[in-house]
Amino acid sequence: MHDKKLYGTATVGTKGQIVIPVDARDDLNIHVGDRLYVIGSPTKGVLGLLQEDTLEEFIEKMNIEVENLKALKNTKNNLNKK
Repeated sequence: MHDKKLYGTATVGTKGQIVIPVDARDDLNIHVGDRLYVIGSPTKGVLGLLQEDTLEEFIEKMNIEVENLKALKNTKNNLNKK
């Protein structure tokens, strides 16, 4: 099931600011003062915003996966030594 939605357009102001459409703010639970990380791909012309707590969760999951891979590698190395 797709959860992607086009919320409309935003115009970049003279100070480089944009207004996030109210429907997007409501759906994504974005409030005044929230930190959003700006991510993008200059070669593809893609720009996105990532909520801080989402980024923290992603980093935590990646750290767990890295630790799991290290443990797997160590297990394999120990088996190869026998």
